[in-house]
Amino acid sequence: MRMIRALGLLGLLTLAGCATVNGPTAQQQAQSAQVTRLEHQGQYAQAAQAYMQLATQNAGSGSYFRLRAAEDWRQEGDLNKVERALSGIDRRQLSATDRHRYDLLQAQLALNNGDTARALALTSAPVGQLSPALQQRTLELRAQALAAAGQPYQAARIRVRMDNQLQGLDQAQNERDIVQLLGRLGPGELKQRRDTLADGNPMQPWIDRALNQLGAGMSNSALDANQPVGTVMPGQPLGQGYHNPGKVALLLPLTGSLARAATLIREGFFTAYFNDSVGGAHRPQVKVYDSGGTPAQSLAAYQQAVQDGANQVIGPLTREDVAAVIGQNTLPVPVLALNHPDTDQVPPPGVNEFGLLPETEGASVADHMLAQGLKRAYLVVSTEDFAQRAGKAFTREFTSHGGEIAGQLSLDPQTINVGSQIQTIAPPPAPSKASTDKDIADAYNQRVAKLEDGSGIFLSMRPEQARLVMPQLRLAQLRQPVFATSHVYGGYDNPDADRDLDGVSFCDAPWLFDAQPGLPSRSSIANLLPATTGTGARLFAFGMDAWSLTPYLGFLRTHPGSYVPGATGQLVEDDFGRIQRVLTWARFRNGLAHPLSGSLDVGSPTDPTTANAAPAAVGN
Repeated sequence: MRMIRALGLLGLLTLAGCATVNGPTAQQQAQSAQVTRLEHQGQYAQAAQAYMQLATQNAGSGSYFRLRAAEDWRQEGDLNKVERALSGIDRRQLSATDRHRYDLLQAQLALNNGDTARALALTSAPVGQLSPALQQRTLELRAQALAAAGQPYQAARIRVRMDNQLQGLDQAQNERDIVQLLGRLGPGELKQRRDTLADGNPMQPWIDRALNQLGAGMSNSALDANQPVGTVMPGQPLGQGYHNPGKVALLLPLTGSLARAATLIREGFFTAYFNDSVGGAHRPQVKVYDSGGTPAQSLAAYQQAVQDGANQVIGPLTREDVAAVIGQNTLPVPVLALNHPDTDQVPPPGVNEFGLLPETEGASVADHMLAQGLKRAYLVVSTEDFAQRAGKAFTREFTSHGGEIAGQLSLDPQTINVGSQIQTIAPPPAPSKASTDKDIADAYNQRVAKLEDGSGIFLSMRPEQARLVMPQLRLAQLRQPVFATSHVYGGYDNPDADRDLDGVSFCDAPWLFDAQPGLPSRSSIANLLPATTGTGARLFAFGMDAWSLTPYLGFLRTHPGSYVPGATGQLVEDDFGRIQRVLTWARFRNGLAHPLSGSLDVGSPTDPTTANAAPAAVGN
């Protein structure tokens, strides 16, 4: 109810402060002036009591003052007193605008009493001639009534209509309500409704968002990355889509626990900045701000950048810091956030979100397996947070496209011997060679065949744990091909240790394998910055992409299918301003990770040495 109260206050104060054709008389305005000051101070209970006294003292204006008392009791959340105040009102004595306010209060009482039919009837009048605040309040109540009446799609349409006129917390709550309402319909009905909508219908992106929340949304393969940005055309001084943003502010936590990570990101950012051959001499100015270690410090850094004349802000880095910056009521300067806040909120206008999420990798592995005809999956993941998040995303994506989860294990990285846990999804022990019971042997072989038929294993854990788990999977006779997130690779060649990972395919940032032309080679960078020889390479690549995206954000938004050929993947902007990544694929062979050809195409799983062959299995 908080949003309704906020909208109502704006309309209430507006009405009390100015006359309209059907508004209060001069005498009523004069008598209301002192009470209005109480309302401005948030003292609604006192204001309501004062209005009730005025109603008693002015019989001819009693309905007018009682309505204002009811509005203030509503601000207090006391609907019982609202009802008592309304009971003494003669609706015929009210102006047209006040009659509408009276009907809205009655609609709210009807909703509170479960009378949705009356609430719908009272909110059905056209709103075009009302003030913006009163329009929003009417639509809010109409949406609530439709939702209560079991019409979530119609309620969501009303909220979509409202959304552009809201801001700050009100807009964030409204957007969560839209997705929640659409989610009630379920994936099947949502997809059917989406198919009937014309291109550009404002409901399309919201249906996509709801489908994503239900795990039935657009997969990575559906992000049609088919046209790279930056193509230099004859007669054009800059590459296609390139826009100089002017002054750029880079917000990173240069002090505190994340300083090392921030340094790698900063180094990657400026490497790409100075390597930018498309922008050339037209590159903008960049100033780095320390965003500290708290949301308050990040907010202060953003505000300082605005004061300094920044035209584009990049950062901050943590989920909490991003939430603080983009949660402001107004954002005078657009933001490319280097993370996603830990909410379901759609990015507000002027905000793009870009991050290295384990959920992205989990969904990518699911798409990759499905593209190879694997419809059954066994999940073997660490109990660590990143692995659990990747596993949940894998499950949502895999099952939403017809896949089946045949078994699932969460393994503590501190546990060395996990054989007994693996046995819960493995075939039973092989029948004894001395056994003459053909039925037992046949049952065993059928179980093994069922396990291996059209199935694969999803792995998400760090290399140290994966090196222990893989041999135990082999011992358990699990021979399915194994697909993993990037966490399985330490970021550098370690053939002696990684030989146990032979056959494992995994998704990762293309720059780690120099698989994206046009970028500085990793080996040359590693000679200068040894920290990029390991997992720090991904942060460095992330920093490169933070710059590479910046000149093209507006172009990506208005040109679906365009992508930035980035260090962390092909970078595509979705309908909500989030940057999605199409990853590259690699496979361990003889203890070394080798990129697979065509691996930036989600449907291309092979490398030159295994073309037209089945995916590598655990036992290879």
